[in-house]
Amino acid sequence: MANNTVAYYFAPPMWARRQGCDLTPEALGSDYASAVERVERVLLPAFDSWRSRGLSDMVPAPPETGSFDWLVGIFQAHQKWHELDSNTQRQYRKNLALFANHELKDGSRVGSKRLSDFTKAFVDAVYGKLLVATKVSKDGEVIVRERRRYVNVAMASCRRAWFVGQRAQEKVVPANNPFSRMGLRSRAPGQPIRPTPTATWDELVAFRAAATRLDYRSIGTAALLSWEWLQREQHVFGAFDISHYRPSERPNSVRIVHPKNGEEAWWPLFDETGAALFPELTEELDEIKMASLPGLVFRRTHAHRSSAIPLPWITPRKDLRYLRSVVKKIVAEAGLRQELSFTSFRHGGFTEGADSDLTDAELRAAGRHRSSRQLPTYAKRTGKQLISATKKRREERTRSFLIRLNANRPPE
Repeated sequence: MANNTVAYYFAPPMWARRQGCDLTPEALGSDYASAVERVERVLLPAFDSWRSRGLSDMVPAPPETGSFDWLVGIFQAHQKWHELDSNTQRQYRKNLALFANHELKDGSRVGSKRLSDFTKAFVDAVYGKLLVATKVSKDGEVIVRERRRYVNVAMASCRRAWFVGQRAQEKVVPANNPFSRMGLRSRAPGQPIRPTPTATWDELVAFRAAATRLDYRSIGTAALLSWEWLQREQHVFGAFDISHYRPSERPNSVRIVHPKNGEEAWWPLFDETGAALFPELTEELDEIKMASLPGLVFRRTHAHRSSAIPLPWITPRKDLRYLRSVVKKIVAEAGLRQELSFTSFRHGGFTEGADSDLTDAELRAAGRHRSSRQLPTYAKRTGKQLISATKKRREERTRSFLIRLNANRPPE
């Protein structure tokens, strides 16, 4: 040290030099940041390469601290990431990779850029590039399409990663999140709204009959449950447990849990007189409960399954792709519209409720569409609302059937 100036120095250990390490001692100067960068980016990797006889050269280098790739790593190491289910984690990885792997004009990846260089204009420019996907067909035709929904979700994933990373590494991640307030639109200006395919009651009946013919009765029952109780497929196949249906302490009810917010409700299966509110559904669920072991209600019980043990339709990674392929097979067997999906039956149930003149409170009680702040307001009335809503829907179903019957009757 001279004139109170600190100088930095690197030297490989003596044992390595005795064994033939060709790295020599090196003066690194007095600038700490430059010395650290030289050691971390050049000298230590070279030493690791010598020690591993070149094997370490095959290992991808860790992302540079402060880059977007580094931010993704911080997000995936955070507790918030581990609170997500495996399916959501897989979607996040896909969405973040779409943004990070985009190649810029200079040939570099977006993920390699430092967070301090991110501006709102830069993010908007990348977003505009990602919106349009180009593909060359087998015939050589260039196909250009917009993938707005996919890219919008990717931007939301980047926004979440930035917020989590900023809280975890506030000295490195800028407080200003460039992914916030992007004004994302669900469709291009002037583009018409694409309605969600909604099934009718007759299509549900045809679907259930086709499911029985193909020996997929559990899916047919699940479709009726989704229609009657307005439940999402993730809950029907991934959360609805045998213990939820007519337990010993509440034999006349079923426990419904909202999969997103954990809110639960006990849905009555009989009215005040003891009449069944869902006679077809309760009959099929009673049969399933008698023959099933503890666990999820809906499993692969068809005779042509690959496993001797009836496995759940949902995989341990919360994947429902196989189920959806079977649903498409049943739709084709029934001769229904190809755009129908399992979700179409839930939408059909909501539509039937609206056509039955259900009140706003009755629809919210049936679909569990209310915030936790509103729960105390409706908790005492939920059972009454559910019974009233179910009766109205069945009356509307009968009325529609009689109208169609009379319309098809030949004149006298």
